Amino acid sequence: MRAALLMLVSTLFFGLMAITIRYASHTLPSFEIAFWRNAFGLIFLMPLLLRSGASMRTQQLPKYLVRSAIGIGSMLCSFWAIGHLPLSQAISLSYSTPLFVTIAAVIWLGEIVRRRRWTAVLLGFIGVLVIVRPGTSGFTHGSLVALAAAVLSAVVAIQIKQLSRVDSPDTIVFYTYVFWVPLSLVPALFVWVWPDPTTWIWLVLTGLFGTGGQLLWARALRIGDVSALTPISFMQLPVVSVAAYFLFGEKIDAYTIAGALIIFAANAYIAHREAQLARRAATTAPIEAAQPAE
Repeated sequence: MRAALLMLVSTLFFGLMAITIRYASHTLPSFEIAFWRNAFGLIFLMPLLLRSGASMRTQQLPKYLVRSAIGIGSMLCSFWAIGHLPLSQAISLSYSTPLFVTIAAVIWLGEIVRRRRWTAVLLGFIGVLVIVRPGTSGFTHGSLVALAAAVLSAVVAIQIKQLSRVDSPDTIVFYTYVFWVPLSLVPALFVWVWPDPTTWIWLVLTGLFGTGGQLLWARALRIGDVSALTPISFMQLPVVSVAAYFLFGEKIDAYTIAGALIIFAANAYIAHREAQLARRAATTAPIEAAQPAE
């Protein structure tokens, strides 16, 4: 129940971040919004890291630089999509990330993916096609930007998996933000516009909701089952869609609903299958691998 509550609040935070990004995009370019999101995120994060007393030593600085650069690319694409596409479409396409993670895990980590999970991945991409509708009047090139964000986010997920073999989660988060702030400042300087007083509020909230959502999401996955928590994360779509309807007058179309449901079903099965395999591996692991008192 605690993990489910953490995931639910995390989902709400991410949904609220999408709304504050949309409001900020009325007066600021996406590149600058990304910079302020990272800057305020680091400010909110530092007291928590200092209180935890986690060690910030690492021997993987070059890997963090590469991970952060790719992460900035994903963030810029994602923020642009949130600012220019219907919110329901932008959020729905972001859920294709686990599909690309499955493919990336095969390429970079050498993971074995069997027929049932490949079928789920294929089903998920059918859902993506239903939303994007290439070759029809409903197709927009902006949807490809949202998909680019999902692809880059999948690469980042694999890199985090590799970094976590050596460093703690707090160390990974810390160095991610340390690199994110200057890396996101560079493109922001080319389109810089000083925010007005109201926009400052949206920028601060974007940093707060983004960082809070990340921390809660990580803690939920630490104590809960991924297959059980994944469906909760999809609550972001109805929350954002309802908010977009009342705040921005956006209507969610039937294609987005249908495609999102297909992607949801594919991701739910992939998460369920990975959880099964993880439990099976833990059950068959040698007893000597267990730590004392476990």
